[in-house]
Amino acid sequence: MNSHDLIRVHGARVNNLKDVSIDIPKRQLTVFTGVSGSGKSSLVFDTVAAESQRLINETYSAFVQGFMPTQARPEVDVLEGLTTAIVVDQQRLGSDPRSTVGTATDANAMLRTLFSRIGKPYIGSPGAFAFNVASVRASGAITVERGNKKTVKATFNRTGGMCTRCEGRGAVSDIDLTQLYDDSKSLSEGAFTIPGWKSDSFWTVRVYAESGLLDPDKPIAKFTKKELQNFLYHEPVKVKVDGVNLTYEGLIPKIQKSFLSKDRESMQPHIREFVDRAVTFTTCPECDGTRLSELARSSKIKKLSIADVCAMEIRDLAEWVRGLDAPAVAPLLTALRDSLDSFVEIGLGYLSLNRASGTLSGGEAQRVKMVRHLGSALTDVTYVFDEPTIGLHPHDISRMNDLLLRLRDKGNTVLVVEHKPETIQIADHVVDLGPGAGTAGGSICFEGTVKGLRSSGTVTGRHFDDRAALKETVRERTGALEIRGARTHNLQDVDVDIPLGVLCVITGVAGSGKSSLVHGSLPSGEDVVSIDQSAIRGSRRSNPATYTGLLDPIRKAFAKANGVKPALFSANSEGACPHCNGAGVIYTDLGMMAGVSTPCEECEGKRFQPAVLEYRFGGRDISEVLAMPVAEAQEFFAAGEAHTPAAHRILTRLVDVGLGYLTLGQPLTTLSGGERQRLKLATHMSEKAGVYLLDEPTTGLHLADVEQLLGLLDRLVDSGRSVIVVEHHQAVMAHADWIIDLGPGAGHDGGKVVFEGTPSELVADGSTLTGEYLAKYVGG
Repeated sequence: MNSHDLIRVHGARVNNLKDVSIDIPKRQLTVFTGVSGSGKSSLVFDTVAAESQRLINETYSAFVQGFMPTQARPEVDVLEGLTTAIVVDQQRLGSDPRSTVGTATDANAMLRTLFSRIGKPYIGSPGAFAFNVASVRASGAITVERGNKKTVKATFNRTGGMCTRCEGRGAVSDIDLTQLYDDSKSLSEGAFTIPGWKSDSFWTVRVYAESGLLDPDKPIAKFTKKELQNFLYHEPVKVKVDGVNLTYEGLIPKIQKSFLSKDRESMQPHIREFVDRAVTFTTCPECDGTRLSELARSSKIKKLSIADVCAMEIRDLAEWVRGLDAPAVAPLLTALRDSLDSFVEIGLGYLSLNRASGTLSGGEAQRVKMVRHLGSALTDVTYVFDEPTIGLHPHDISRMNDLLLRLRDKGNTVLVVEHKPETIQIADHVVDLGPGAGTAGGSICFEGTVKGLRSSGTVTGRHFDDRAALKETVRERTGALEIRGARTHNLQDVDVDIPLGVLCVITGVAGSGKSSLVHGSLPSGEDVVSIDQSAIRGSRRSNPATYTGLLDPIRKAFAKANGVKPALFSANSEGACPHCNGAGVIYTDLGMMAGVSTPCEECEGKRFQPAVLEYRFGGRDISEVLAMPVAEAQEFFAAGEAHTPAAHRILTRLVDVGLGYLTLGQPLTTLSGGERQRLKLATHMSEKAGVYLLDEPTTGLHLADVEQLLGLLDRLVDSGRSVIVVEHHQAVMAHADWIIDLGPGAGHDGGKVVFEGTPSELVADGSTLTGEYLAKYVGG
């Protein structure tokens, strides 16, 4: 093979890669496999794709580079034969309240232009149909500094499509004031009922009571209109309390900043409960949730406004656009049709353009990003996919495979990180990394054909043809969660009983209504713990030890053993290295050139002051403990001198969910979607909830790890919990005690329960798509 037909990687050492050298064939479909944490993403995304993007960015002028994300060169000796890399990953689309499927793609922009050209009556430019653009009117004197200065009168107006009531969000939030204070009491009598607001706190209670703007001894119910306005909505102003300068602002904006801007998942349980009680989101009464002003909705094409067409399912919208005959905008209609057809082709025809992008699953978000590339005229490009089959029913995986092969057949190099055998099967070339995860991985175990992989003896090869068998006997239910008349999203008046005390799996094609049923219709209560794949908010300083609360018992154990205070053993507190402030790296921003992070010279990346590292516990210092993989730390804290039951319990839960390879100090920002979900599962397992609701927990799991997950689900059920799983993986379906299958199709073709029963009854029934594929899987 000609050297120009290969991407050559020599001596890659990014993350856990151990001096990896490999030649990847161009214009072929190469699949990278291996257990979670084996180094697949480090090789494909952090080495090949990262260097390609960095080199392309360097071709721009220094001025343009200043506006682009900066990347340092990956740690690799030689990288040759790179082509332009287009990365299609699982990062969730921005969950800004004004971001929708239409704004995240070009579809909304094209529709706005279409309505501004042929909509009747004419109301203005495309901006008049945009819910992100507010209407602006201004008039006054302006000074023109040209030759002789002169002042002229000018008026300016811009028509935007934003609904003024909800500001383009489609929903308005109402705060229940009765949950914030008891209005029969005065401020000095302790009227506030907000968690953590203590009467002696400067920043909360005292700033209101001693601001001079309110009477602290008057019951809130007796406040005058002006006092109530000052109490609830006052603009931020400086006030002096006990000689200290503080900022006073109204209670509503203060609550919005301190509670509502935070990620609900990362809140402590009692705060989360308070927020759920105190805040309700309701559809905006003025625009009826369309986000658009009345003017924007008044302009129509064939009796439909832009709000009507954005609410249609994309496959119906594609048909509507086909029926338009307007020679004046023919090129625009062609582009819009192609874009909408790409959605349908990729299996997302059931979405609507007004769907909030933050509500899409990781798999849906990735496929929305793919829409941009399907009709692209570019060839000889390297496309990099991160588990494109996530969130896909087995029926849809074959369509995804066809798309990957189509991209390859156009003359592109397609690199796919994947665990599903159905996609590995179509590869021209397979690279298997391992043999283990974390420090036990980072080597190439096999490269060659799929046939060679099957007989290779690697972990992937051995498990490639694994099939979970149907259970001989299933558990008996102990009760049921009754859902009656569910109509969330596309559900069509669904009545169903979800059995308790068993492992119940909810199945169906993507868009059939599974998430709507479990998240939108399940009676919510303290007894139900819902664990989804949404991102964990956290900076580079957050890690599994801080997120799970593991660091607390470790710090206390170190402090007790050495007779010092626990704060010394926190890299975010007193023990932090003063040079890097406990980050372990010094980040140098070079303006328009790539920013560089270098290990801190003072602490050598250990994050702590030298004096703190003198203190030992079980023969290790705190930085050595944080560098341990979870599995090693579990043994370390199990017995002997380092015996710490509280830490051992948390570590055991992390090992149970298959995260034994993560290091305790690994930044949360480096975790995949599946790893995040399993980390959340480990933290919630300590709660005494009766019902666990999991959303595709096999995401990102290697075939060998699915078995371990099934064991964990069994242990949860056997301990008296009820487990409800939304899942596409046939191994989980086969292992279920009860299956509820939704469908028969997606969008308005779905939303019905098409089957309820045991897995063996589903296989015997064979009338649903899920039953068909499960029967093939178990060889029925």
